[in-house]
Amino acid sequence: MTRIAVIGGGRIGEALISGLLKAGRAARDLVVAESFPARAAELAEQYAIRVTTVADAAEGADVVVIAVKPGDVDPVVAQLAAGDLDGEREQLIVTLAAGLPTWRYENKLPAGVPVVRVMPNTPMLVGEGVSAIAAGRFAKAEHLETVRELLGSVGKVVTVSEAQIDAVTAVSGSGPAYFFLVAEAMVDAGVSLGLTRATASELVVQTMVGSAAMLAESGESATELRAAVTSPGGTTAAAVRELERGGLRTAFYDALTAAKVKSAALGAPTEKAGVSAE
Repeated sequence: MTRIAVIGGGRIGEALISGLLKAGRAARDLVVAESFPARAAELAEQYAIRVTTVADAAEGADVVVIAVKPGDVDPVVAQLAAGDLDGEREQLIVTLAAGLPTWRYENKLPAGVPVVRVMPNTPMLVGEGVSAIAAGRFAKAEHLETVRELLGSVGKVVTVSEAQIDAVTAVSGSGPAYFFLVAEAMVDAGVSLGLTRATASELVVQTMVGSAAMLAESGESATELRAAVTSPGGTTAAAVRELERGGLRTAFYDALTAAKVKSAALGAPTEKAGVSAE
């Protein structure tokens, strides 16, 4: 059985741990590194798994998942590089940190260590995430398959080139926030039109759940489904006309472009080919 170390006990790290356990992984094959004592104790109690240091978690692990914020990655990688990682042993590094390219890891880890970059999203917390995976320089097909299997426990997985990861970040990585913003706006509008907030929330949430299910299961495109609801001269047509007049499509294009640019900026070269910018 593959032994997995999760570095970082935040929401994404916990979601992965929970998903793996629900998928049948044994707790003895999972270990987590978490630096905050209270959080470490919480994870150990809730999931009956071992919580330890970065170096200890990585030692003996087949897969090391880095699930920390981008600003915390370098110290983690430094600890991994100082430990027992061995390129010949084929320990696999999986990074869930936004914006940071695989070469940032490869330059600091022992030569030949395979790295797979992942862009997850928060619906993995309820087992409905979508994760895009991209291979680093030393990652092979079998490494991607391992990552696909792991992340399949918390949602769907797609494989892309690393050059596409910033666009993925803009679409699905940040996507839940757009979705929640639309829901928030619809609830607020419903309240302004005379509904109670509780009623408006229930109507909006179930409308979105049902619409997402139709989009996933009907085999029809978003354009086809939208057109089917939009009767000529009807209420939906009047609403859609106002959304188009308000520049909805342009706003989404500009928003996703901004997210992609920001993602690329997070991974902008400060060092490359093993040469430090310092």
